Amino acid sequence: MSQFDKDDVEHMGLLKLDVLGVRMQSSIAHTVAEIQRTKGATLELEQVPLDDPATYELIASTRTLGCFQIESPGQRELVGKFGPETFNDLIIDISLFRPGPVKSDMINPFLRARQGWSTPQFVHEDLRPILEETQGVVVFHEQGMRIVSVMTGCSLAEADETRRSMNTQVGIDDVRTWFYPTVLRRGYSLEVVEKVWDILRSFASFGFCKAHAAAFALPTYQSAWLKTHHPAAFYAGILTFDPGMYPKRLILDDARHFGVEILGIDINRSTQVYEVEPTPTGEGVRVPFFEVKGINTHEVERLVAGQPYQSLSDAWNRSGIARPTAEHLVLTGAFDQLYDIDRNRSVRERGHLTRRDLLLQLADLDRRSRGDGPGQLLLDLGDDPATTLASGLPEMTLGESVRAELDLLGLDVSKHVVEFFRPMLTELGITRAEQLLNCRSEQEIYIAGVKVATQTPPIRNGKRVIFLTLDDATGPLDATFFEDFQVPYASTVFSSWLLLVRGHVRRTGPRGVSIRATGAWELGAVHEHWRAAGADAVRQALMSDRPVGVESAGSRVLVHASGFRVSPYADVLPAGPVTKLWHSSPGSSGW
Repeated sequence: MSQFDKDDVEHMGLLKLDVLGVRMQSSIAHTVAEIQRTKGATLELEQVPLDDPATYELIASTRTLGCFQIESPGQRELVGKFGPETFNDLIIDISLFRPGPVKSDMINPFLRARQGWSTPQFVHEDLRPILEETQGVVVFHEQGMRIVSVMTGCSLAEADETRRSMNTQVGIDDVRTWFYPTVLRRGYSLEVVEKVWDILRSFASFGFCKAHAAAFALPTYQSAWLKTHHPAAFYAGILTFDPGMYPKRLILDDARHFGVEILGIDINRSTQVYEVEPTPTGEGVRVPFFEVKGINTHEVERLVAGQPYQSLSDAWNRSGIARPTAEHLVLTGAFDQLYDIDRNRSVRERGHLTRRDLLLQLADLDRRSRGDGPGQLLLDLGDDPATTLASGLPEMTLGESVRAELDLLGLDVSKHVVEFFRPMLTELGITRAEQLLNCRSEQEIYIAGVKVATQTPPIRNGKRVIFLTLDDATGPLDATFFEDFQVPYASTVFSSWLLLVRGHVRRTGPRGVSIRATGAWELGAVHEHWRAAGADAVRQALMSDRPVGVESAGSRVLVHASGFRVSPYADVLPAGPVTKLWHSSPGSSGW
């Protein structure tokens, strides 16, 4: 190993390798291990055929949350329009969703030709053998190199050096000075030269070589195959290693839609990782101890080592956990199974313990373990906390339980948060994610849900765009705020967790659906207004809140060497800071 700069290493003639740490590989390994543990079957992923129809059907359905490389809003829209049917299609899809093809506007021509809406366009017949597999557009680095080689007569090695030198404006100018006269001398027209140059210049900034894309496409396919055929084990791996861009609570909800039951914290069944368990209806995934707020590695290890426990006092005395950890375990239902606590019981039995009773018992256990003071002699007076009777306190409501789960786990295990707003959403006619495919293009709709992601990625025109993803318990909803509607609503989008959004549907294919947002409100405030004044008052308030879209005046724009314009607020770093309830990217102000 050395500390030389990557560019200096190349000048010295040394081989430079980029070694990536991909958490999806750990997720897949855990998934395979869970399949082995629960079914006794050894799965060799390398032997899995790459032409499984069910897997490509899942990918084309856009239900790809948790799948490597194809779970982002943009990728879900792209696979819905593309409809990959082969492994090579996956390679192309991953390569298309890069800055190079986006900047050179290659995605739309590719999709139009792919779906038969237009014929592939080749700048020159000499380029047909190079671009035929990608519908006449440049997708891979190798294609750019071959174009330079064919049109100038240089070797592929020289073409690669040419491509690499185009990462600065000086390099672009030098290549252009050589490229134009060289190609013109070989008999190509000026019109062809200019069209090819525009493509090469735009593509130069960043793209994929096909081998790189193929290496990424393999775990993409494998993760989609596992989600299709072993969903419970797949979610156990994804939730344990958290390799994706979305918070775990959205992945939990996605698991429910695939028939995987979410099993809460249990003092005798939870472990260090998410594990698959059989359920009366199929399979479920058990939430592990490490999700509990404030718990440390040593406490988790002691809890697992001491299983099974007979009571709260047994767990307290043998595990040595801190009182705050024990309280968090009680509040999140870790002892419910042990004490037969059922919040859904219609009639509460006399003498039946509740979580509040367990908290009182825990306080007694803590006081007894510490004594009343230094040197205090503890006598057995029949008041052992282990035998404390029920106090008669009421059980926590479902709402209180879910709030505790969100506060202490960052997950809504018992019930989806949006379900508490269902009466209002139904009366107002709010569109749910499961209904979105039935909406017509340009239809105005209202959507509502929990915020799970905000992004401000670079786009071609250099303006700031906010991509918002909501979860409404039936699936994810993606909305886009362009600059003309950011001034009145961006603060609400970034500072609120529960949102009501107005927008217009944009249909781009059978499963290609997005929403151009024109308004956003805090869902809790809307709910309070609904309870106080009714649905008609809420509709009137929403209808009257229609500010005229205004773009920010004098927005700064950064210009890349290739000519690409980018907003200074665009995401250029990995996502962060990470929160349990939602993801936000570094270009996002506020959260």
